[in-house]
Amino acid sequence: MKSFRSQIRHSALALVIGLLTVFTVLVYWGFERALNQYVDSRLVDLARTLGKLIDDQPNLLQTSQQEISNFDLGKTSKERQRTLREASHFILVLSPDGTLIWKGSAVIDRPLITDILLAKVQEGQVVYDTVHSLNEPPVRRVSIPVPEHKGPHYILQAETSLRFSQEALSSLLLLLAVFSGITIALAWLGSNWIGRKALSSVKILSSTAENISGPPFRTPLILNPPYQEFMPLTKAFNGMLERLQKNFEEQRHFVDYAAHEMRTPLTVLQGNIEVTLQKARTVEEYRDALLTNLEQVERLVMLTRSLLILAKFSGDHSAVQLVPLELEPILQDLINDLMVLAEDQQILLTLESQPVPSVLGDADRLKQLLINLLDNAIRYTPPGGTVVVRMDIKEQNVAIAVEDSGHGIEPKHLPHLFDRFYRTDSSRVRNSGGTGLGLLIVKEIAAAHHGTVTVHSEVGKGSVFTLLLPILKDLP
Repeated sequence: MKSFRSQIRHSALALVIGLLTVFTVLVYWGFERALNQYVDSRLVDLARTLGKLIDDQPNLLQTSQQEISNFDLGKTSKERQRTLREASHFILVLSPDGTLIWKGSAVIDRPLITDILLAKVQEGQVVYDTVHSLNEPPVRRVSIPVPEHKGPHYILQAETSLRFSQEALSSLLLLLAVFSGITIALAWLGSNWIGRKALSSVKILSSTAENISGPPFRTPLILNPPYQEFMPLTKAFNGMLERLQKNFEEQRHFVDYAAHEMRTPLTVLQGNIEVTLQKARTVEEYRDALLTNLEQVERLVMLTRSLLILAKFSGDHSAVQLVPLELEPILQDLINDLMVLAEDQQILLTLESQPVPSVLGDADRLKQLLINLLDNAIRYTPPGGTVVVRMDIKEQNVAIAVEDSGHGIEPKHLPHLFDRFYRTDSSRVRNSGGTGLGLLIVKEIAAAHHGTVTVHSEVGKGSVFTLLLPILKDLP
């Protein structure tokens, strides 16, 4: 696995090398071009001055042995005269067809100008070429027509060595290489410091995470990172610790409650069996003992089933299969099935509904949700009371309200109704067979359908549990 610090260092180094390469190429290319332009401009200036002199005094070329050294330069400065006399030693004068007429004393025999360049000069153009010789620096040569811009009488060639240019470029390249080397070394050392500095906060987070071996997770991470980008990471880490602590406490309470709920029926079962086995019993006594034990087993089965349902909703995989669903037939079937139970307890169970759009839902889970709500409503409604189920549209949702005329729920219990194992009256619910998980299952099923469950209750007037499910077209 790669080191993040090494990755930072290598990336920084690659960036610096890339920038230095571009910088070096641009500086070298720019300096070389400027130097060549200077050499060319100076060379053509001298050539044109000498060409004008030759054009004005053609007698200077009467003999190939004569040096152009004592010509009249008028008001030209002494420095300029000296430069021109030196330059005259490095010129050649050719006829328009390229035949050598005259050459300076310092001129070395070099390849003649090519036919292509000669044709351009004959047309009145100024041309440049570079002559390369073995074991000698290259020579820059300019060829100009004399006179210019019309049929030339002569072709003047002036040349100069590029030794100084090459030495200057070599020195520049060496300087750039030294500068680049020092910069790369500093970048390598600096990137190590930057990487260590930038990752100091991550190191603290890692150390804190390594020291967390188990709950409690109440100690927040105190970190003052040098960079503001690490503040969200610190907040996220502390938020994770808070969530871990909250989940741990919830799981611990859940396990405690589940163990407590299971212990009671198991204790009853054990006691009944021990008492029954202490002496011989009649058939009726054995039957009564078995019936009592059967009730406790049913209670354990109900509790286990509820726990398994909640485990499915807390897992990674979805506990529901959402498909387009019509709610009215499902609700009508449930009312018909529970009508007998309601009549046995002398409770009037009715359905009031209007046509509603389809929703995305899982029929089995929604039946389970509605059964839990209806079972609670019937259980807590006294004989002679009513349970009304209403279905209509409310704010782009399908609303199913279960309203009973029972005793109602005290305000202090309302915020905790959907908590695990919460009971408003523990003794009464335990005697009636409740597990304290029914409303939590209702909440989880509603959330899995992108819906919500709310409750409104007044003591002495009853309770209303309302399920809201998004209409099919409004679902994500």
